[in-house]
Amino acid sequence: MKAKRRDFLKIMGLSSGILFVNPEDVFANEPMEIGKIDKDVYKTSLLDTDVCIAGGGMAGLCTAIAAARNGAKVVLMQDRSRLGGNASSEIRMHICGASAMNTLWREIGILEELVLTEAVTNPQKSWEMWDYILYDKVVSEKNITLLLDTILYDVETSGKRIKMIRGICSTTEQIYEIRANYFADCTGDAALAARAGAAYMRGREGRDVWNESLAVDKTDLKTMGNSILFNSKKFDKPLPFSPPEWARKFTANDFAHRPINSWEYGYWWIELGGMGDIIRDGQELRHELLSVVYGIWDYIKNSGNHPDSQNWALTWVGMIPGKRESRRIVGDYIMKQDDLQNPKMFDDRVAYGGWPLDDHPPEGMNNTGDAPFRSIRLEQPYSIPLRSLYSKDFENLTMAGRNISVSHVALSSTRVMATCATQGQAIGTAMAFCNRGNIMPRQLVNDKEKFATFQQKLLLDDQSLLGVINNSPDDLALRAKVKTSSETIEGKAKQVIDGIIRDIGDGSTHQWRADLSNGPQWIELKLDKSASIGQVHLTFDTGLHRQLRLSGEDWVMRAQERGPQPETVKDYTIELLKGKNTVQTLEVKGNYLRKRMHTFEAIQADRIRVWVTSTNGDSMARVFEVRCYG
Repeated sequence: MKAKRRDFLKIMGLSSGILFVNPEDVFANEPMEIGKIDKDVYKTSLLDTDVCIAGGGMAGLCTAIAAARNGAKVVLMQDRSRLGGNASSEIRMHICGASAMNTLWREIGILEELVLTEAVTNPQKSWEMWDYILYDKVVSEKNITLLLDTILYDVETSGKRIKMIRGICSTTEQIYEIRANYFADCTGDAALAARAGAAYMRGREGRDVWNESLAVDKTDLKTMGNSILFNSKKFDKPLPFSPPEWARKFTANDFAHRPINSWEYGYWWIELGGMGDIIRDGQELRHELLSVVYGIWDYIKNSGNHPDSQNWALTWVGMIPGKRESRRIVGDYIMKQDDLQNPKMFDDRVAYGGWPLDDHPPEGMNNTGDAPFRSIRLEQPYSIPLRSLYSKDFENLTMAGRNISVSHVALSSTRVMATCATQGQAIGTAMAFCNRGNIMPRQLVNDKEKFATFQQKLLLDDQSLLGVINNSPDDLALRAKVKTSSETIEGKAKQVIDGIIRDIGDGSTHQWRADLSNGPQWIELKLDKSASIGQVHLTFDTGLHRQLRLSGEDWVMRAQERGPQPETVKDYTIELLKGKNTVQTLEVKGNYLRKRMHTFEAIQADRIRVWVTSTNGDSMARVFEVRCYG
């Protein structure tokens, strides 16, 4: 059955206001005349949109979702058939971030939504299910047009603005010309910025450049290398392995600094490429990395030093190297070592990080006599300014990911995917915000009043900002009187309107807690007068003190709380009341998400009451925040 054109466009997101010039090419009705040869197989389509994003890794994906949810029409171009970049099933690197500090700082916002959804819907711990979750989140946003298998190859500029980018999809013989008001480079390699002619950095800056104590003595072009991972599985009989002739040979001495203590998922330290051009040497580098993988597996299976491996066999070997470093785009501000170790509360802060200063030697596996990394733990999270997330040269070019405006030393922390994802939510929200006001990101930073409003929008969408609290004049709850059926000493009801959306380690829980052992409990916000209410937002506890991530290592997965997080409210009811009458009711069952936004047809009410019936395992009802809007 042939799809109708309007149905196809709806599925692809091209009926959402984006101009698609020649859909007739997609639905050619006339068969090719016999004997006629049409060499013009690549057809060109023009897309006109608000925001165009190159790169569909965790940074680009969160950029797209944030921009779309804030009203912008978005085109997301990804050069692979799967989203997620280094976190996808093609590479399988687990998502790391500020939770490495083992405190309270697991990233929230869009990333938390994705991670919680994976923990619940992927009990089989399948990487392909993670791919599905990411794909579903993107295609379910009506404002996003997703172009998979589409590679950026050209950029057009005019003065200080990017006007158009071009991408090609060889599988569909399609060329896309995409015009947009704003562009985001989330390619990791800064491919968009470099093609446009924006300034970028590469390699390691010497100590004299910014007086960084962790910098190398002299500036060079060396970088951290790429890695290829593998999975293996234990079977019920011995499974021999014969390596290819081109596999490297290793001895026990090669693993003095690289312990082989399990082999179900290995190894981040299989790293090469930092001594050359990490981009242009990619084909040769992939083969060298594969030769290392199969050489290590040969050592595990055949050296005699790991007899327990006899029933183990490889089940997957990556064919796409995971990258750590290449180009870094120069923004209005370059973050440096001191910004991370002695964190500043930047006025234009929009995200945070907390991964250690984790630098890797460029030689990688070519020098197994040295340690594979240098890691310096951070004592507290650091803020990331918007000035480091847009280009100094092109006013409508933003960036998120490992290509942001940081020194090599700072990159050793900011490069990890959870941090990159929060950068993506920041710039996606910023571009949508700027689009509504017809301004550029630099203008937003320089307008303190507008920027304060923008930060409040980030908080509303559950993006955590260090030291910034909810003081939105539109939130009716902030002026309400709070009462409850019960509360604990550390979980006073009034904390749901203290403006802080998480535990920040200051001695306060910043949440209402009530014991459910005596039945359902409620919290009520009484407004000073009746108002038209159309939205109620709730923020729940999802155990941010724990790590939560998909990993190829069973011991990592066993150490996690998989499924719905026990602290999270599962079943609840929202009531809007006016006087003695209930004028609106919404019942929710089976919740596992942290942030829930409920929209009603606006109705006059003077009280909002939230009943908590049950959690996903905890004995306490826990609510960080209640908001309400007209």
